[in-house]
Amino acid sequence: MTTRFDVLTIGNAIVDVIAPIDDKFLVDESLRKSIMHLVDADRSADLYAKMPETKSIIPGGSSANTAAGVAALGGRAAFVGKVAEDELGLVFRDDFDTKGIHYETAFLRDDVATARSMILVTPDGERTMNTYLGACQHLTEDDIVEETVGASAITYMEGYLWDPPQAKKAFIMAAHYAHKNERAAAITLSDPFCVNRFRNEFLDLIKSKTMDYVFANIEEVKALYETDDLNVAVRQLAEDAEIAAVTMGARGAMAIKNGEIVSVPAFPVSNVVDVTGAGDLFASGFLLATARGQSMEEALKLGCLAASEVISHYGARPVADLKALARGEGIAV
Repeated sequence: MTTRFDVLTIGNAIVDVIAPIDDKFLVDESLRKSIMHLVDADRSADLYAKMPETKSIIPGGSSANTAAGVAALGGRAAFVGKVAEDELGLVFRDDFDTKGIHYETAFLRDDVATARSMILVTPDGERTMNTYLGACQHLTEDDIVEETVGASAITYMEGYLWDPPQAKKAFIMAAHYAHKNERAAAITLSDPFCVNRFRNEFLDLIKSKTMDYVFANIEEVKALYETDDLNVAVRQLAEDAEIAAVTMGARGAMAIKNGEIVSVPAFPVSNVVDVTGAGDLFASGFLLATARGQSMEEALKLGCLAASEVISHYGARPVADLKALARGEGIAV
């Protein structure tokens, strides 16, 4: 069956607003340095207004980063996520239009602003984040289009968005549409905090085959099975999941399919600058290769290559030509 999209991702649509500030700004605003603070709408608006004019505005969000990585690798990407019809929402939509990523989710028109993470960077390089979740938490079943899911080889969803009840229903609907159209559904566990909070629900999604593919890092998979032994966790995951991919940082990554485990080393990076987005970009490469019928080893290599590029600079989106990098390593894209 032909597809229109290689990968459809569903998740939080967040815009990163980054600005250099001095330590006095943090003191004046009573912000603990190097901490991520969740803020409400009023506090978000106040901080945004006080940030310097030199601020950079960069669309983000975990699965949105994955969609951007798929597009950068030459794949056909689509995204579902909620923004408001405001300044930052328009920036987010325009960015995806520029990248050629299909994005049809309707604006939220409910007096709720687009989600943003205001990242204050002090001269020592430390980042103090202030995140307002806003519109992205308002995804519903109405935003899931069967035609789009059915036209996508893999639909990939992020655990970060498993909290709102309506978003859960949207995830289940997307998985239903994927299977109805003989497509695959995938989930990333996102964070050990998410796993600890939703362990039983995540396990049910995996064991029931509501989600065919699972993405996790070492800490997430150990948290899922409540063990400190990675081997024990991986053996259990091999029993529960059709396909799983586990990232292991500098040790590379492994994939599990039908009980068989394949591992590849990480690509060397001379200077690790910022690990933000490493898992998101690994998923880009792995999903694209899998969608195109490549082997687990090839999928792992493409995922690790994309991850190695994004950790070599600031920001969670690729800046180098990923297709050229892959060709240079003899990896098919």
